[in-house]
Amino acid sequence: MIVRFAFLLLFCLSTVAALAGDEPLRLVLHDHKFAPEQLDVPAHVKFRLLVKNDSDADIEWESDELDREEVISPGEERTIYLGPLDPGGYPFYDDRHSASKGVLIAK
Repeated sequence: MIVRFAFLLLFCLSTVAALAGDEPLRLVLHDHKFAPEQLDVPAHVKFRLLVKNDSDADIEWESDELDREEVISPGEERTIYLGPLDPGGYPFYDDRHSASKGVLIAK
């Protein structure tokens, strides 16, 4: 019984790791709006977030809850490594344009 449980646990953990995988989650800022404004991310695993600045001015992607801040020039993409996160919401914004907001939802 213990061996079966250990195998099942190992299988579940490897599946979660595969889902987080090599592909980054993507976020784009265009016309002072993040797309998507709400992005589901995996809880309890590390992941990559690729943020693209599709505007004509520098942006400052920031999250107080995640204690992260990245300045991204026009046309630039920046990879941000995050996690593992507890389930819940993690707001983010462009510190240079206060109307540009979104949230990461860790599930």
